[in-house]
Amino acid sequence: MKRNRLLAAATGAALAAAALVPVIAAPANAAPAPAAPTVTNLAHLNFLLDDVPLLSGVAGHSTYRQSQEPTARAPWVYANHNADGSFTRVGGGPITNAAKGWYAQGSFDADDISRAAVVYLRDWKQNGTASSRASAYELLRELTYLQVDSGPNAGNVVLWQQHDGTLNPSAIPVEQPNPSDSAESFWLARTVWALGEGFAGFQKADPAFASFLQQRMSLALRSLEHQSLAKYGTTEQANGVTVPGWLIVGSASPTAEAVLGLSAYTAAAPGDTQARTDLQRYAKGIAGLSSGGTGQWPFGALLPEANSPTFWHAWGGMQPAALTAAATQLHDGSLQSAANTDLASFTPQLLASGGPDNGWTPTPADRSQIAYGVDSRVEGLVAASDATGSTGLATLAGAQAAWYFGANPAGVPVYDPATGVCVDGIGGDGSVNHNCGAESVIHTELSMLALDAHPAIKREALALTHTAATDGIQVVEAEKGALTGPATVVAPPSAWTGSANWSGGAYVSASTGATVTMTLPAGHPAARILPIEDLGPDGTATSGSGTTTWTASAGHRTVSLGTSQNVRPGAQGIAPTPVFLLPQTLPVSAPADATTVTARVNGQARLDAVLVQPVVSHLGLTGAGRLDVYVNATAQTVPQHLGSSGPVLATRYDGSGRQVGAPIPLNGHGTVTVVPGGFTTVVPR
Repeated sequence: MKRNRLLAAATGAALAAAALVPVIAAPANAAPAPAAPTVTNLAHLNFLLDDVPLLSGVAGHSTYRQSQEPTARAPWVYANHNADGSFTRVGGGPITNAAKGWYAQGSFDADDISRAAVVYLRDWKQNGTASSRASAYELLRELTYLQVDSGPNAGNVVLWQQHDGTLNPSAIPVEQPNPSDSAESFWLARTVWALGEGFAGFQKADPAFASFLQQRMSLALRSLEHQSLAKYGTTEQANGVTVPGWLIVGSASPTAEAVLGLSAYTAAAPGDTQARTDLQRYAKGIAGLSSGGTGQWPFGALLPEANSPTFWHAWGGMQPAALTAAATQLHDGSLQSAANTDLASFTPQLLASGGPDNGWTPTPADRSQIAYGVDSRVEGLVAASDATGSTGLATLAGAQAAWYFGANPAGVPVYDPATGVCVDGIGGDGSVNHNCGAESVIHTELSMLALDAHPAIKREALALTHTAATDGIQVVEAEKGALTGPATVVAPPSAWTGSANWSGGAYVSASTGATVTMTLPAGHPAARILPIEDLGPDGTATSGSGTTTWTASAGHRTVSLGTSQNVRPGAQGIAPTPVFLLPQTLPVSAPADATTVTARVNGQARLDAVLVQPVVSHLGLTGAGRLDVYVNATAQTVPQHLGSSGPVLATRYDGSGRQVGAPIPLNGHGTVTVVPGGFTTVVPR
C-alpha cells in the first residue's frame, strides 16, 4: 500500500513531575550550553507544493470559497533524486495518459495533503510563520475538496488526484476501499487529524474558515459514527486473542492519527460532546491493543493491527502520541499508562535491537527504516515526557531523533537542516534511498518541529551521531539447526502467512522424539530464550499436540530452560490465517557461556526460530556526546557493569519511565542496577 511506498520508490499525573534537563550534563559552574541551531526547514516541502485546479461541477465535491479562489495547493507524492543533487517531482505509478500527464495513481493524495497541512499548522503555531499559515489554508481547502460533501458516501475522502484536478477514485494498483471514497480509510482518518488541528489553528485567526472546517469535521465524524464507531463495544477474536472491534479499518495506526485530530479539536471545541465521545471510544480501542510485558513479546508495545497479535510495524505508530493527547483531554490516566508502557518498556528494547524497523513479524523481518517510523517514536516520547515530566522518556526521544543525524543503520546523516532534504529511507542492508518524497519530508519536519520546541532533546540528538553498540534481540533459525529423529525442514510457498512471517522462509516440522539443536550467537550475554512455534492447528488430528522441552548446553553442564506449548487453542476469528507464530518466553535464561539450545519435541510441533533477548540489552551512542542505555528484560533487579570510562551519571527508570531514586555518580568502570522491566541511562558528568 502507499504508506509503505518510500523504500520501494527509490497518567501523566501518576508520574512525579521533573524538570526536563539536558541529558549530557555539565558541571554546576559551567557556562550555559549554547543554543542548538534551528533544525526545522520547510524548503523541500515547499518545493513539493503545486497549484491544483478546483474543478467545478464535480458531483459531491466542493470547498471553501471555491468560486472566488479556484485553485488550492497540494504536495507531489514523490521527488526523485537526480545525479546533480536536484529533485524531480513525480506522481504515483507509471504515466497512463501522456497528453494529460495522468499517472496510474495520481500526482497528489489525501494522505500527504492532510499530513502536510499538520506540518504547516504546527510551524505557524510554534513560529508564527505567515507563509505556513497560507500554506495550511490552501492545503485544507484542497483536502476538503477531496472529501465527499453529500450523498451516501458523505464524509469519506477520495485518495488520488491528477495534476489537472481530475479525481481518480480507483487508482492502479487498486487500494481498499475501492473506490477510495466508498468507505472509511487511512485517508479519512488523516483528514480528521488535519481538520482537528486546522480548526484549532484558525479558530481565532479566521473564524469563518474555522467554522467551515468544523462543518467538515462533523461530516467526517458522522461517517465514522456510521462505520467503525457503530461497532463500539464489540470485540473480535484473532488467533484466540480478544481485540477491539471498532478501530478504523481494524487498525490502530489510522485510528491514532484520527485521535490526534480529535484531541486538538475537542480542546478547541469543548462543547462538542459527540466528538469527545468519539475521542474516548477510539482511544479506548487503541489502548486495547497493548500487548506483552516484561520479557514477553512484544514487550508492552501497542500493536497496530487488530487482526494480528504477531505483527508490529514502526510506520504509522502514532499510538503513544495519540493516547497521551487523549489522556490529557479526557483526564484518563489509564490511557497515559498504556502509552508509557509502550514508550518506556518496548522502545528501549527496540532501540537496543537496531531501531524502528518497518516490520517485526514477529522476528525483525523487515529491517528497513523510514522517517514515518522514526517520527512516530519521537513524537510519542516527546509528548509523554511533556505530559509526565519523565526525563527518561526525554532521553530516549533524543536517542531516537539522533537517527536523522547519523545514529542509524547506514551510519550517515539522513537529513540536512540547511536544505530541508531528507531521504526516503534506509534499507535493511544499510543502503540509503536518496529520493525525498512527501511522506518522508512531512514526518521528518514533524520531528524537527518537536526538536526545536525542546532544546535539551535537540542538543542530545545533534550530539549523538554514531551508533557504537546495539546489543539486543537476535534471531536463530530452527531450520539451520541439527535435527535428529522425526524432523524435517519445510519451506512454505510464501514466508508471509497473512499476519506474520516464517522467519528465514522455512520451519522444522517435528514429532515425538525429535530434537532440534540451534547454535547461539557467539559472545552473547545471559539471555531470555523465546521459541517461536506455530500455535495454531494445521488440519491434522495430531497437529500442535504436546509440549517442547528446552535445554541449553553451557560448558560441561546442561541447563533446563523450561517448556513451550505446541498449540494454543483459540478461534482464528478475524485473523487472516490459522498460523499463529507467537514467541513464548522460557522461564529460565540461558547463561552467557551457553553455546546451543536444544528442543525436544513431545507430540507434534512446527518450530520456526528462537529469539535471543539479552537479560540486559545495551544501546551505545557517541559523537560530540555519549549515551548508554541498559534495558532489563526480567522481573528482577539486575546489576550491570558499565563499559563507560571516566566520570558518569547513571539514572534508573522503571517500565513506565518513572525515575527510581537519585542519579548515581560513578567514576571509571562501575556497576549499576537496572530495575525490573526498566532501563538505566548513563551519561558523562
